[in-house]
Amino acid sequence: MSKSSVSAIDRDYAVQLDANDSLAQYKSRFYIADLNQCYLDGNSLGRMPVATQTIINQFLQDEWATQLVEGWNTWIDEAQSVGDLIGRAALGAAPGQTLAIDTTSVNFYQLCHAAITARPGRRTVISDTSNFPTDRYILEGLCRDLGCNLVLIDDSDGHEYVTAEKLAQHLNDDVALVTLSVIQYRSGALHDIPRLTSLAREAGALFVWDASHAVGVVPMKFDADGVDLCVGCTYKYGNSGPGSPGWMYVSTAIQQELQVPIQGWFAQNDQFAMAQGFDRSPTIRGFQIASPSVIGLRCIQSAFSMIEEATLSEIAMKAATGTKLMFELFDHWLQPLGCSVITPREAQQRGGHITISHPEARRISIALREQANVIADYRQPDCIRLAISPLATSYSEVWDGFDRLRNIISTKSYEQVVVSGSRVT
Repeated sequence: MSKSSVSAIDRDYAVQLDANDSLAQYKSRFYIADLNQCYLDGNSLGRMPVATQTIINQFLQDEWATQLVEGWNTWIDEAQSVGDLIGRAALGAAPGQTLAIDTTSVNFYQLCHAAITARPGRRTVISDTSNFPTDRYILEGLCRDLGCNLVLIDDSDGHEYVTAEKLAQHLNDDVALVTLSVIQYRSGALHDIPRLTSLAREAGALFVWDASHAVGVVPMKFDADGVDLCVGCTYKYGNSGPGSPGWMYVSTAIQQELQVPIQGWFAQNDQFAMAQGFDRSPTIRGFQIASPSVIGLRCIQSAFSMIEEATLSEIAMKAATGTKLMFELFDHWLQPLGCSVITPREAQQRGGHITISHPEARRISIALREQANVIADYRQPDCIRLAISPLATSYSEVWDGFDRLRNIISTKSYEQVVVSGSRVT
């Protein structure tokens, strides 16, 4: 039976997709404790690669335990070498432009502050109302401290998407910084990186992208697209573990133009001279604050080496096919039950997750976990995010998860749920 003769609502359709999946082998390379669980939350926290446990144990036994401080002879520049791996595997970035260091929030603060101060006399910062909360909160504090005006483009309607036309309306010679997420955390909408970056540059502003929900699932071409600055995490599609180091990208073209506010020891040109006065390194190390988390970097090495091996082009193709399957199941099963979707239907305008809306989204999300062994997540006010993490998720897992979701909504079993006081949703 050919795939074309089977409807998406037939489980055989997903089974056939798995049979023809060039990435199917990778699922076995992740630790999966419960084979009956449908884990559709890899956009929030990715599964652990099996190899990571071995790599970390080897580091503890063969390096830290035995080499002690001598280990810094090889650890000292790992933030740069691992950054180059991220750049090469996922960002379309040449060496010497990416650092794997600190948290996404610290890196975002550093680069936004540097971008604003690199445009003296300009006092406007632009973002959007649907941007990730941390980014908006950091911008509020920066604008307060630096005397800038924060303009948030209202994109709360539709797909939470900033078009070129919307951005152009706010650009003028007072804009120092524009910052958006590559993929919106809630809706999953994918922004047009080259076009929006170009618009900001034409206005004389710098652009800081946040690629946290895109890295590892969406092919990006930072060098080719003329990206100035970007930050992101490694624990979502990057599968590097909770709290794993973030990363920052600074184009070689503007590295000498920027000065980050935290002048750390690792950024000092002659680091071990311990001299008085700060003399910034002219390399990407000039953006590093302090010692990297070597254990965290080894987790990134393990996971992003797998991404590089699989290739972003193959990963993105599976994400597009998987989210297309989600839309087909949504149309057949969930829309008739009162659900709506806020994620763009065009494959080139989304990443690895789709978001459905329902008035009882929070209780449904809890019911999925408690009653159906499906892990998704809830985002206010009425959204359930469901993702395919291409290396770790099968099409059958997606199909089963949606089937269980349909059952919970159609039977209204979510009405049995008691919402707890947990802050985590």
